[in-house]
Amino acid sequence: MKPPLRHRLTAEGVGTALLLAAVVGSGIMGERLASGNVAIALLANTIATGAALVALILTFGPVSGAHFNPAVSFADASQGGLSWREAAAYSMAQVVGAFAGVGLADAMFEQPLYGWSQHARSGGAQILSETAATFGLLAVIWGCVRRRPDAVPFAVGAYVTAAYWFTASTSFANPAVTIARSVTDTFAGIRVGDVPGFLVGQAVGATLATMLFRWLVPALPAVPDRFMVARENFRV
Repeated sequence: MKPPLRHRLTAEGVGTALLLAAVVGSGIMGERLASGNVAIALLANTIATGAALVALILTFGPVSGAHFNPAVSFADASQGGLSWREAAAYSMAQVVGAFAGVGLADAMFEQPLYGWSQHARSGGAQILSETAATFGLLAVIWGCVRRRPDAVPFAVGAYVTAAYWFTASTSFANPAVTIARSVTDTFAGIRVGDVPGFLVGQAVGATLATMLFRWLVPALPAVPDRFMVARENFRV
């Protein structure tokens, strides 16, 4: 039985806030300590983000499924795991949480709160990268959750860690993350004018992955929470 919606929305909001705090905060810390070496700063940002994802999915997965991502929530709704109303509520909680996490990171590092990012991430290559990044993320989730639900936290963390490096966009792959990162003028930011292209790429990637895995693995689990790692896998 699913927890009450208010509990699930709280989990999605808090989890997304902590994820954004990790993404933005590690970007600031990495840039400060790397002495101008962008590769080292990105590596620090990557490791922190991947590790945080694993921990947060393990923590909040039993409550809400630990989507932290509107693309995941709406893909889940398209397959009947959530209602469309629940997916919309999840997405709102995720966006609110994402903005809270950005503000928290900026405050912890004494950065201006909610300043528009000047970090340009424009062009067709960036949009293609977001399409590929989101396609891969949803493919990993769909493939694991149907056959190896206990592996989802580690598979997602590993994929995101890798995708930081094999995509030109550094793999945002998340509409809530993308929107919120437009209001931090730090290493992890994105210029607000570049956000729509990223959102289009993410929507296309999520749709294609969902369609592919609906065909590849047509037999869905019997439980309705198809994007949730089974509660039993988290019991100790």
